[in-house]
Amino acid sequence: MSEHGGAGQHGRDARGGVGVSGIGEFGLIGKITARLSYGPTTLLGPGDDAAVVAAPDGRVAASTDVLVDGRHFRRDWSSARDVGHRAAAANLADIAAMGATPTALLVALCMPADLDTGWAEELADGLAAEAATVGASVVGGDMSASPTLTVAVTALGDLADHPPVLRSGARPGDVLALAGRTGYAAAGLTVLTRGFRTPRLLVEAYRRPQVPYQAGPQAARSGATSMIDISDGLLADLGHIAAASGVAIDVRRDGFEVPRQMADAAQALGVDPYTWILAGGDDHALAATFPPAVPLPPGWRPIGLVTDGAGVTVDGVGYDGPAGWDHFR
Repeated sequence: MSEHGGAGQHGRDARGGVGVSGIGEFGLIGKITARLSYGPTTLLGPGDDAAVVAAPDGRVAASTDVLVDGRHFRRDWSSARDVGHRAAAANLADIAAMGATPTALLVALCMPADLDTGWAEELADGLAAEAATVGASVVGGDMSASPTLTVAVTALGDLADHPPVLRSGARPGDVLALAGRTGYAAAGLTVLTRGFRTPRLLVEAYRRPQVPYQAGPQAARSGATSMIDISDGLLADLGHIAAASGVAIDVRRDGFEVPRQMADAAQALGVDPYTWILAGGDDHALAATFPPAVPLPPGWRPIGLVTDGAGVTVDGVGYDGPAGWDHFR
């Protein structure tokens, strides 16, 4: 698509709003940056060739993630602000899973030329609002015309003089613990795909994850031996810890509570709710392993055990079914 293609003679979108081609790249950048505010770690924000972000620790934790329209979100299911929250959360959670505190986001936006500028502005509002919950800021990025709307986010974080918590540190005897919730977003997605908009608890969990960001640094300070963000499904992501650490992990079903709204939705839709809880993604809970003598920090609850062996089991037996999301299946 050319830079001005698809927006009509006066740069308006199909709904009568102003399309991106109507104000151009720099006009849109100006509209977006005017909406942003900056935290104390942002020494220089947008406007130059690069932002400058403080790194008091001397090291920077960095992660990137991409959301593609029609693949990771649908505009008829989620507002632009919702998509902004989700895109930020996916990256901020990765930083927290390293035991670091997020400091900044960089955002690349590829979009059709006829996209309403209001959508892009609301996306920026969602990104900035989610970042602000942890004191981080949107400090820069890039944009381009594209036939497919794509939001790519890079997050930076500060380790605060602690070693990063890796996936490879789990040891037999460690306690497996979880901060946050799993299954809510997957249940919400199932509800939406079946044409419903309720229960609201589940649908909103899909639209805007509730991420326990502070639990990551807390786990690091408490001596967590490994940690991971649950983005693709609990069992699938625990498989990464098991493989990296050379251990087996057993998850207990009784470590999870099935909320009434989820139980009701599961019954109505003919779904086992534990399919959502054990294999559903997009809640961005944090899972970590702790030495058995270490008290779990506030907000963490035990859900299993690390043992000798390989792979991930549920209540001592193999799990029969998909363990999580695969981007190429």
